[in-house]
Amino acid sequence: MSDSDSFIEEVTEEVRRDRLFALMRRYGWIPILLVILIVGGTAWREYTKAAQITQAQTFGDAILNALEADAPEDRVTALEAVQADTPGGAAILRLLTASEAGSSGDDAAAVAALQAVANDAEVPQIYRQIASYKALTRGTETLSVGDRRSGLEALAIPGQPLRLLAEEQLALLEVETSETEAALARLARIVEDAEATAGLRRRASQLIVALGGTPAGG
Repeated sequence: MSDSDSFIEEVTEEVRRDRLFALMRRYGWIPILLVILIVGGTAWREYTKAAQITQAQTFGDAILNALEADAPEDRVTALEAVQADTPGGAAILRLLTASEAGSSGDDAAAVAALQAVANDAEVPQIYRQIASYKALTRGTETLSVGDRRSGLEALAIPGQPLRLLAEEQLALLEVETSETEAALARLARIVEDAEATAGLRRRASQLIVALGGTPAGG
């Protein structure tokens, strides 16, 4: 290699280093920022996770403390003082409040609390359906037969998780209104339903016998 070629190569290399240093001075903050964002994002996720765990523990402890009261009325008052930070948490609180109100004999308050959950669009659907089912089965003194029937029929639609339980309650409602043949037919369908549990089939069969019918296979 001639001296001129060596000199040109050295100059070219020097120019490359100068360009590299210039680029680093101009854009070197980008990788540093990326590192900061990655570390900061990880720290924020860990902080958020820890805060959520602490929040859930605090909420659970408050509920347990409220349920330690001796009388149902006192438990209702204590539960009403607990603060929920999520729609799901609020639904759980109202379900517990309804249970305690029912234990104290206040069915109207229990049904009102359950209906509040059932009508809350922010609450997960399964909580709403459970609340509606409980309100309809507890509301014999506060809800009309027509309201109970229409509510249970809505829960008995195929594909709904509480379908068969709602069918059972509809059969009981038909017994209540002296629609014995309709009740027997509905109970027979429950017994033959592949999705029915053993306990539900047993209850339906026993009610068929009590109504003077003969269970399938009997």
